[in-house]
Amino acid sequence: MSIRSIFETVVGSIDQKRQWRSYKARVAQLPPSHRKAHDAVQRYLMYAGGIADGEVLTQMGGDLLDLFEQSAADGTPVSAIVGDDPVEFVEEFARNYSEGAWIKKERTRLEDAIHTINKEDES
Repeated sequence: MSIRSIFETVVGSIDQKRQWRSYKARVAQLPPSHRKAHDAVQRYLMYAGGIADGEVLTQMGGDLLDLFEQSAADGTPVSAIVGDDPVEFVEEFARNYSEGAWIKKERTRLEDAIHTINKEDES
């Protein structure tokens, strides 16, 4: 086992940490209204998105930032990005990343457990 793998076991992926730092630097470059809206959306996603997979979370964050960067570059106001119902916007956005949601893992675990029980009952 290499020193890097031991380190990553303790503190997490070095590559993901680099991506996170880059991500935060890009967020800081957004115009104030877009940055505040991005931060509010990101906060909601962290609490309500239920994403447990680091790779999926990184992809989702990058896609969200791309959306806000492009909108800012085009002069699109925040209201045109999130619409009249920001909660629905964020929840619809999060549904695109459901493969990384912790609930998907729990659903699979439940299905497997019931399937195993049914097989045992048939024997």
